[in-house]
Amino acid sequence: MYGDNGNAERSRKRLGQAMDRITTEQYFHELQAQRRATDRVPLQFDDADYLEHETWIRPAFAELGDVRGLRVLDYGCGHGMAAVVLARAGASVTAIDLSSGYLEEAHARARANGVTIDAVQANAEQLPFADATFDRVWGCAILHHLDIASAAATLRRVLRPGGRAVFSEPWGGNPLLSYARNKLPYPGKQRTPDELPLTRRHLRQLKATFPSIHFRGFQLLSMACRVVPRPQLRKRLDWCDAMLLERVPALEHFCRYVVLTLRTRQ
Repeated sequence: MYGDNGNAERSRKRLGQAMDRITTEQYFHELQAQRRATDRVPLQFDDADYLEHETWIRPAFAELGDVRGLRVLDYGCGHGMAAVVLARAGASVTAIDLSSGYLEEAHARARANGVTIDAVQANAEQLPFADATFDRVWGCAILHHLDIASAAATLRRVLRPGGRAVFSEPWGGNPLLSYARNKLPYPGKQRTPDELPLTRRHLRQLKATFPSIHFRGFQLLSMACRVVPRPQLRKRLDWCDAMLLERVPALEHFCRYVVLTLRTRQ
């Protein structure tokens, strides 16, 4: 009996910690959404404005394949630009986020760009959808905010057989980059207290649920442009990155960001 009470107490503590983390995440992103609303961020945009804003976005979208007629989940939709691009491509899009403010922006952005999306406020670790609902899942900088084991389980549940989930995520395999993230100032550095870049440990957790994972790294040398934002330098470093990563794929584990493609069995 004592052992049962001890297990129950540990479970309650873990639940409390998870709720604290989720509450903190929600508060942080509600503040971000409020700032964007106050700044009156433009709602109309071209696909290229989103697909080209970072070097990994267009290649990551390509991993989704042709989404015409497919049901696609935008997992942690934020401002909704990805959801709009997917809807323009012919997908039936459901967008989720913890932040009601971001969902309002996503809805407004969809209307401003002449497309329709469904927007649902939800915890990404406990998706409120039936089994095998979606053909594809898209996520940008979302997994590293989550408990990976819980996220993997709920994603696997809502994906159809033969489905695919694609994520672009910050990577934590480079010790120099980790030092810079912790010590150096640069634009857009705001973070939540619990978020951490993905590591090999997180990959192992994902592999426990998904039978197939493809890993691709982006921004090896060009990550320096986060501190020194010079367009000409960026082009040269992007070229060097492409050459180095093609010749030495192991260097992908020292990149700033990774694209992960998770596939379910047919």
